[in-house]
Amino acid sequence: MRILLSNDDGYFSPGIARLAEVLAGVAEITVVAPERDRSGASNSLTIDRPLAVKRAANGFLFVNGTPTDCVHLAVTGLLDHLPDMVVSGINLGANMGDDTVYSGTVAAATEGYLLGIPSLAVSLASKVGRHFDTAARVTLEMVERLRRVPMSGPVLLNLNVPDLAYDDLGGLEITRLGKRHKAEPVIKELNPRQETVYWVGPAGGAQDAGEGTDFYAVAAQRVSVTPLQVDLTHMNQIPLLRDWLKQ
Repeated sequence: MRILLSNDDGYFSPGIARLAEVLAGVAEITVVAPERDRSGASNSLTIDRPLAVKRAANGFLFVNGTPTDCVHLAVTGLLDHLPDMVVSGINLGANMGDDTVYSGTVAAATEGYLLGIPSLAVSLASKVGRHFDTAARVTLEMVERLRRVPMSGPVLLNLNVPDLAYDDLGGLEITRLGKRHKAEPVIKELNPRQETVYWVGPAGGAQDAGEGTDFYAVAAQRVSVTPLQVDLTHMNQIPLLRDWLKQ
């Protein structure tokens, strides 16, 4: 089995190193990750300049591009053999609800999915990062399950793991994405040259976090497993739009 690992925190992050170490026991691992932190890069693809691929001392490959670039390059020509699975992570911080739209972690897995490869995005739902081992073990179990019982077609799963010891987890829960309140206002300040600059404000708090959502599962100390899709068509609005155009 061959697994392509990527992330959005950069090739030097502790999450991807731990994941590579744990998954090496069950698969041939190749790491292709960004050269720097590209959190929030979403599904951006670099098409205005060439990209360079270099090898770090630990054997990881790194790219001066986005998470999507990393997976796209690897699958479409960089690797000698196609991977059987793409795993992105372990991200430091949750990727739940609306966050998935902006997430580079999810984007790397999404690119694998778009290229026809079963893909996982894995995040540790914490800003502290005490239990990467837990998230790595959960990922290993999910990889082994997918190998033992393959899905009928390409699958894109978004995993959010509470930052707890493995034995303290309350199991896995299949969830849907929750929803946040709108983001907080931008933060305006002056730089040393007395020019006005802006920081993007923090994400809004959870609005739809009821039972069945990823927010709810993680708050209950369970691993959230959310199946994602890429079709953005708002199906319910198609008949409404047809009627609207007749008016």
